[in-house]
Amino acid sequence: MGEATIQDEELLSRLRNNNEEALAILYNRYWAFMYQKAFALLKDQPACEDIIQEIFVRIWNNRQELKITVSFSAYLAASVRYEVIRKIKSGKIPAEALSALEKQYQLVSSQEQIEQKELLDHVNSIVNQLSSKCKQVYKLSREEQLSHKEIAVLLQISPKTVENHLTKALRELRYSLGFT
Repeated sequence: MGEATIQDEELLSRLRNNNEEALAILYNRYWAFMYQKAFALLKDQPACEDIIQEIFVRIWNNRQELKITVSFSAYLAASVRYEVIRKIKSGKIPAEALSALEKQYQLVSSQEQIEQKELLDHVNSIVNQLSSKCKQVYKLSREEQLSHKEIAVLLQISPKTVENHLTKALRELRYSLGFT
């Protein structure tokens, strides 16, 4: 099996078992990706190379306890950002890099806010198309955080009816959002 066909998860498993070759494969696979991320923020070749080296040394030193809950590339991208911030705070990186980093986060944050608002608007438009009782049950459950029993008492219906309304509302949301 060639290096290119070995999955990251398998390489991480080998790494946890002290396999230095797995570290080398991961390093070679992701070096350019990490350099690109770091250089976009710092515009400083030696600093970027130092950051990548430090991240992989830390990965090797902590290989036994390494817990990655996202893709390895996402883990590395986050590691680069954190290391850049750490270097800026320690004064080892010019302050101009901090300004570039802040601008990048503002752009990402603004885009995420726009996407979140669009999703919320879409969900609300779907909920508003539900029958009045179903909409009322959904809003009491999701927006007011009431239990099925509390909703049943408030609306003078059975808990089973509350459950049926929520099932219908969630089914409609899943269908309309494309999660069928």
